[in-house]
Amino acid sequence: MSATVQAKRIVVKVGTSTLTYDNGKLNLRRTEELCKVLSDLHHSGLEVVLVSSGAVGVGMGKLGLRERPVETEKRQAIAAVGQCELMFMYDKLFGEYNCMVAQVLLTADVTASENSQRNVENTFRELLGMDIIPVVNENDTVSVDELDGPHFGDNDTLSAVVAALVGADMLIILTDIDGLYDTDPREDPAAKRIPYVAEITEEIKALAGDAGTSRGTGGMATKIRAAQIANEAGIACCVMSGDDPKNLYRLLDGEQIGTTFAAQ
Repeated sequence: MSATVQAKRIVVKVGTSTLTYDNGKLNLRRTEELCKVLSDLHHSGLEVVLVSSGAVGVGMGKLGLRERPVETEKRQAIAAVGQCELMFMYDKLFGEYNCMVAQVLLTADVTASENSQRNVENTFRELLGMDIIPVVNENDTVSVDELDGPHFGDNDTLSAVVAALVGADMLIILTDIDGLYDTDPREDPAAKRIPYVAEITEEIKALAGDAGTSRGTGGMATKIRAAQIANEAGIACCVMSGDDPKNLYRLLDGEQIGTTFAAQ
């Protein structure tokens, strides 16, 4: 766990299921706690980048919708409503702890050309140099990759791409399950959590199962894919429960939480 303790720049990805209630409305208590912990880590000297899902989920909650519409254009409109609400909350909550945030909306082709990649890297470098916490999301209003399913544009994968772009020491993915299990813990009460994965093999991928919640686009499969991208870039990745954001302190203090995928 020495890489965790020594981390100086971290990317934290938070999923829709962590940010919102089952009805899609923002879980204010958890979101506020997350912002408080990340602000405290930032004040301690850590450089923090937050990759946040939730635009579609929060938009659904604000508009009183119970199910994601089938039509892509409607989901894009909902994302536009939700993104506004989400950034308003982040600006307010981080601001209460004297932290400044900046919105960075990316599309899945951010690394498609050397020029676009360099521009994004420059933006992140300047923001971090100005002591600002970048809040990153998929640009759902113009990109359909994430809206139509967990392809390259899902935010788990995006968080790994961002971690590589900013040269992070660690990627932390907060989700609704506390790590990778040897069987599905929702179906098997005897399922055991796998604390450490030295190498992502086909057997590890097979444990992932399928998609996640009705409000999000990911599942454990997208998190393992993200971990693999990060690992290949020399970045350790931890998948852990986002139920209690204070567990970030324990993780960064060297405790074994969630499932850590070792950097290659």
